[in-house]
Amino acid sequence: MKIARIAALAFAALGLLAAACSSEEPEPAEALTPVTLMLNWTPNNHHAGIYIAQANGWYREAGIDLTIVEPAAAGADQVVAAGGADFGISQAESILPARAAGAEVVSIATLLPHNDSSMMALAASGITHPRDFQGKTYGGYGGPLENELLDRLVECDGGDPSLVKRVEVGNIDYLAGMDQGRFDFVWVFEGWDALRAREIEGRPITSVTFIDYLDCIPDWYTPTIITSAKTLAEQPELVRAFLAATARGYQVAIDDPEQAATLLLQAVPELDEALVRASATYHASRYADEGRPWGAQEANVWIRFEAFLRQSGLLEVDVDPAAAFTNDFLPAQ
Repeated sequence: MKIARIAALAFAALGLLAAACSSEEPEPAEALTPVTLMLNWTPNNHHAGIYIAQANGWYREAGIDLTIVEPAAAGADQVVAAGGADFGISQAESILPARAAGAEVVSIATLLPHNDSSMMALAASGITHPRDFQGKTYGGYGGPLENELLDRLVECDGGDPSLVKRVEVGNIDYLAGMDQGRFDFVWVFEGWDALRAREIEGRPITSVTFIDYLDCIPDWYTPTIITSAKTLAEQPELVRAFLAATARGYQVAIDDPEQAATLLLQAVPELDEALVRASATYHASRYADEGRPWGAQEANVWIRFEAFLRQSGLLEVDVDPAAAFTNDFLPAQ
């Protein structure tokens, strides 16, 4: 995997604005700062704004020569904390434990303002509420967060979590597994796996969406853009320039999902075109809350999620939620 370290940034925020308005050709490659962004998964519509900004040359206008790499086996947090990548895509459930372990990573923008997760099942299963998980089998990775969320959802909905069966299945074809009767429901993102099943494959499915049960479980930011505390302290203008270009990309994804899908497909042509276009439309209204800028995070979301992890025994030490994120480097609104 290609790994790059940061050189000094020669462009301030005013330089970014000037470049955006200039008719001159982009700076030659030798004048750009090499920057590496590590993804959290294979490319998908969560990453659309990044690929849009790259396709339009907005990182180059910002003085950045961006290289996008797929994730390390353990995710981006440790790599970014160690300086092996300048930025990464992560999620709150990884960031807080990483910080507890001493990795000083900081979330600098959220790609989505709300968790888009759900428990997906075939309609024939009869699952429409968390209490319906009783007597059914969950197929997952066997992680402690999964088990805690299942317990909280079922108990909060009046059920008995001990009656939910659980099997470890990893990353497989979920629909095939449910068709074969290996398990009854799985944790997915609505805007990708559930969308694929419902709209692309035409399968009758049901979804128990996390966002509908915030009285039982917390909302949290997933996915988010991270960098290291060291980068924030030593190269703040690099962070601002990177986020300004990225925010431009996500604004296109919000305003013009067709163009967003086309540019993502040009960058990653092996993706399923029908799914990408459907997902682009789905996400366009979900990249930012109405009246709120893209990328902005709320302290209360981090506070509640950190408390949930700690009270559930998923964090062994307290982690200061205020130190885990910042909005200070987002473009001014």
